[in-house]
Amino acid sequence: MWRKESPKAPVFMQPAIFISAFVILGALFALQEWVSFREWGVHVVPGIVFSSWTVEFLIWGCICWILWRLLGSWIQTAKILPLIAWIVPLSIMTGIAEEAFFVFLFPHLPITERPRGYLRRLTLSLDAELFNNMVIFWCAVLLFRGIGYYERYHEKEQAAAQLEIQLANAKIAAFRMQLNPHFLFNAMNSISSLMRVDIEAADSMLEQLSCLMRMTLERGDAQLITLHDEMEFIETYLAMQAERYAGRVTQAVIIDPELHDALVPVMLLQPLVENAFVHGLSKIQAHGELSVAVRRRGEAMELSIVNSGVGLSSRNVPTTTGNHGIGLANVRSRLLLHYGERASLSITELDDKKVQVLIWMPLYLPPYPPDAITKCVTK
Repeated sequence: MWRKESPKAPVFMQPAIFISAFVILGALFALQEWVSFREWGVHVVPGIVFSSWTVEFLIWGCICWILWRLLGSWIQTAKILPLIAWIVPLSIMTGIAEEAFFVFLFPHLPITERPRGYLRRLTLSLDAELFNNMVIFWCAVLLFRGIGYYERYHEKEQAAAQLEIQLANAKIAAFRMQLNPHFLFNAMNSISSLMRVDIEAADSMLEQLSCLMRMTLERGDAQLITLHDEMEFIETYLAMQAERYAGRVTQAVIIDPELHDALVPVMLLQPLVENAFVHGLSKIQAHGELSVAVRRRGEAMELSIVNSGVGLSSRNVPTTTGNHGIGLANVRSRLLLHYGERASLSITELDDKKVQVLIWMPLYLPPYPPDAITKCVTK
């Protein structure tokens, strides 16, 4: 039954704090008794009242703290019936022992009685104080029991929060696994379309694709990367598309310089840029426009992708909440997992020839510059 290992202790169970609290409580009882004596017209030396009460509660503080050290773990986990069966006799014996020690220390108490022998004074004290001593003992036991309940509840909360984080990470990882083959399929399809008309451009695209895949491998399982690293990926991807569209699309990238170290979800922009080409720019033969802009808006970031081509009405896509293909649905789901309601993604038709995808998300700048992803150099 006796478990000698020390239980997990909150701050207030440190011996200095715990025992001091008992002494302060004793001083408050002493003050109350001294004021009562004054009201009754009984002259009592304050030192006797305060010393007796504070010493008695000092003794109880030491007893209860030793009880915590020796039996705290068992009290926290024992079943009710065994707990009562052991604690009731223990509380009686402890109450008697404490009172015997106290009577020995203060032979002139009680002050309202004439001097008597030790056993007589002990008998009087036990008649008056034994029940109170048992109440103090049981209050300590209930406190220790309550600490055990709180600790278990707190551990369950932490375990539930950890499971929730693990589930969210698993979902994000699943979405990333969904993106990689989708991106690779579209890239290989683009290269295949160039093989018979421009072998040199197809070769250059293969080299750029290998660079993108190397970046993806370097990132490993990272969920958040710097905007600088994300834009390095985007710029390489745009260079691939420039080979394919051969002057049909004018590209512009605008980034606030202070945002280069801001953290963003990995592969946040690539699916959106890919959608701009697949569902907009690929539908026109010349004078296509694509702009990618990232700006600071107070404590948030605004990420904008505007492309020309066909409008939303031609694509049958709702202007604010609809998903278009894997890319938008994937990005929207990952934003929700990372930021909840603090982030948003919307699609707007600026005119019948231009579409804007707009992301709002919290701005987070790390306290130190993260390690950069290995750069790729292509011909």
